Formats: sequence, structure tokens, C-alpha cells
Amino acid sequence: MDTDDLEPRKPIVKPTDFSTLSVEELKTYIQDLETEIKRAQAAIDAKQSHRMGAESFFKR
Repeated sequence: MDTDDLEPRKPIVKPTDFSTLSVEELKTYIQDLETEIKRAQAAIDAKQSHRMGAESFFKR
């Protein structure tokens, strides 16, 4: 059983109103999102690595 299915889902965040942001603020916003994407990808990679290790261990 996959425990990810048991964890509560994070509510969808309301979209940001870009009309109130300056160009520089939008660029900073994009950089922050790119950083968060990299962090999320690292978490995915770690979980996949752990799963592969566990599967390898239990297939012996």
C-alpha cells in the first residue's frame, strides 16, 4: 500500500494577481517558483531512490 494516498491533500492555492506586481517582482516570483520546483524534484528523486532501495532489498 502506498502511504502517499493516505496523506491529506494540500488545498489548491488561489492564483496570484499578477496585475499588481512590477516586472521585477514578477521576475523574483518566477525565481522563487523555480527554486521550489527544484526542491520538489529533489524530494521526488529521494522518494524514488528510497522506494527502489526497498524494492531491491525485498526482492532478494
